[in-house]
Amino acid sequence: MRFMMLMIPKGYETATPGTMPAADAVAEMMKFNEALQNAGILLACDGLHPPSVGARVTFQGGKPKVSDGPFAEAKEVLGGYWMIKVNSREEAIEWAKKCPAGDNEIIEIRQVQEMEDFPADVQKAAAGFEAMQTGAGGR
Repeated sequence: MRFMMLMIPKGYETATPGTMPAADAVAEMMKFNEALQNAGILLACDGLHPPSVGARVTFQGGKPKVSDGPFAEAKEVLGGYWMIKVNSREEAIEWAKKCPAGDNEIIEIRQVQEMEDFPADVQKAAAGFEAMQTGAGGR
């Protein structure tokens, strides 16, 4: 099973462009990332720039509209993520508990929907995309 562990740092929604974590915090996080990698479960991980340099595309009325960050209505935003492959939700939770996160950080754990989770008609509709994803190193 694949899970995303989503890092939600409180206050990051108002972070200015160029905001970076402290070097000692990054060093601790790299040890955690290395543990995930050494366990053979890390598929991907990245940190994200603050929303102040992001954009949102909405589709009200079917027409795309671009809004530049920051986003006033945002209460929580992502600061980064890990994609892991483990045997259970409980195992994902155990790994999240080992993260050297601070008091202002939350990790949300979400299972990735696999193709076999969907009904047959949805699997058939997505069959071409699944082949492209797999061919591009998707799974």
